[in-house]
Amino acid sequence: MSYFDSIKAFTTEQVVKLIIGSLRNVSDETIIKLTYLAEKLTPIEYYRDQIHGLRQMFEEKRPQVVLARRVFQETNPSVREKLMGNLIVKSILLGVPKRQKLEKELGCQVPFFFVVSPTMRCNLQCYGCYAGEYRRESDMPIELMDRIFNEAKEMGMNFLTISGGEPFVRKEHIDLFQKHPNISFQIYTNGTLIDRDLAKRLADMGNVYPAISVEGYEQETDARRGKGAFKKVMNAMESLREEGVLFGFSITATSQNTELVSSDEFMDFLIDKGCYYGWYFTYVPVGKAPDTSLMPTPQQRLHLRNQVHKMRYEKPIFIGDFWNDGPYVGGCLAGGRRYFHINNSGDVEPCVFCHFTVDNLKNKLLKEVFSSPFFRAIQENQPYDNNLMRPCMLIDVPETLREVVEKYGARPSHDGADSITTSLKQEVDTYAQAFKELADEIWERDYKGTIYYKDYKAERVEYIQKLQEEADKGKEKTRKQKVRV
Repeated sequence: MSYFDSIKAFTTEQVVKLIIGSLRNVSDETIIKLTYLAEKLTPIEYYRDQIHGLRQMFEEKRPQVVLARRVFQETNPSVREKLMGNLIVKSILLGVPKRQKLEKELGCQVPFFFVVSPTMRCNLQCYGCYAGEYRRESDMPIELMDRIFNEAKEMGMNFLTISGGEPFVRKEHIDLFQKHPNISFQIYTNGTLIDRDLAKRLADMGNVYPAISVEGYEQETDARRGKGAFKKVMNAMESLREEGVLFGFSITATSQNTELVSSDEFMDFLIDKGCYYGWYFTYVPVGKAPDTSLMPTPQQRLHLRNQVHKMRYEKPIFIGDFWNDGPYVGGCLAGGRRYFHINNSGDVEPCVFCHFTVDNLKNKLLKEVFSSPFFRAIQENQPYDNNLMRPCMLIDVPETLREVVEKYGARPSHDGADSITTSLKQEVDTYAQAFKELADEIWERDYKGTIYYKDYKAERVEYIQKLQEEADKGKEKTRKQKVRV
């Protein structure tokens, strides 16, 4: 980093810290004024648009204003400082230019974040677990995790996600998160190992934000996770809330619980328990005993979409819908476009649900694996369908998955991982066609003429070609310099 860049980074961090310190008690009018300053500090148009949207929320006094107040008034000061410093400053204001520079060097897109599953060991035995068939006896070495985190920071990735297995089964993980205070970690966890002492430690650290798995109320959660799991989850949420830790929920929507977990009553229940955010994941038949009957029906999937859309305008909580939010993020995020997954063996996969790999981080650098031909092919095929309500190459456009896996010789990450392309092929194709028939009608009716209705594939290919051309020019320039020397 140059001297000028260092001064700019320091100044930006100090301004943001000043803003953070003033947000607890200031008026909405003052926050609105501060958004104009934030826009001037933001170099990327996309993020300036997000800030503009935030300002509109405050002007219209939408529920997100209540959520923002909750974050700045209820969380531990260390949590607020790390969240804003790592996510807003390091990952966006300073990280985006870093990643753009690397994109021009590599000739491919550089992701915003990635997911690491450092262990597949777990204290529970949940049916339908997407990670349930990975080898449990081998944990990722702490030294490899440490190296990966350092490489991520160098590329401007200061917000990462940890999954598993159960991340909290290893104390060494917590020690490592504490070693990297300038990375914020979202942790997917079953919550049963979070007690008051751990909650206090996470509050002091400030850079760990648990997303706790629930399937519904006690009956539904215990049915999948084991008797007593729900009570332990409730105790964990209570401890985290009282200690001021930012935490949320993680829900796998299935054919058995979609209506319940997307109801207003259940969302109000989670907000009352202290959740600040939450993610819905549509069940995909991968992992432990894959079962297509557990997939939400096409009608249930649309019901979830509609409910999430409604609750976003009515509830003071951030909600993400991993499948149905395709229109808002330009389709699939996988394959390094915005993220990828690293399993406990170091294998790099396009997505936490796509258990195929060609590279391993034990013998490659991060930037080498997400610029691989396999990932480049996935990026060039995105979006897999111009109807962004059908973003996924596993369950929406499954022929794309089969094509890239075969062409690039991607191997299954564990025994049975290829069942989604073999024994379950016909069932997945049938599901994809059924959802297509419903989704295409809605896409034409509700999105035609909007900013979402355009040729994203042509736009993506043009962007990637431009990156490749700039990378080639850089390599040629370097070659000529070496020849002159």
